[in-house]
Amino acid sequence: MKKAKIKVNVLYTQSEGSTFNMDYYCNNHVPMVKKTLRNALLSVSVSKGLGGGVPNSLPRYEVIGCLFFESMEIFQNSFGPNAEVIGKDAVNFTNIEPVIQISEIVLNE
Repeated sequence: MKKAKIKVNVLYTQSEGSTFNMDYYCNNHVPMVKKTLRNALLSVSVSKGLGGGVPNSLPRYEVIGCLFFESMEIFQNSFGPNAEVIGKDAVNFTNIEPVIQISEIVLNE
């Protein structure tokens, strides 16, 4: 089994007036991304924020989507040509401009 070394975090910031349709995201958007990126994408995770570091506070991020790839080159070659198509679908589930962070996985136990 291939091991992920690159993690692409797509962070949707929680704010007043923000909207996010989790059902559409999980049942339409994520499957479309998986189909589009095919074998380049090793796995996907979606996390829903429940709270912040202070008791009873809102989470900083409403949703965090993570895409896992074997290498930076594989990520760039698969995502780059499809970024526009994937990005255009965002209007169907959110009004939040996501924060993107690409990370190297240095420890995964």
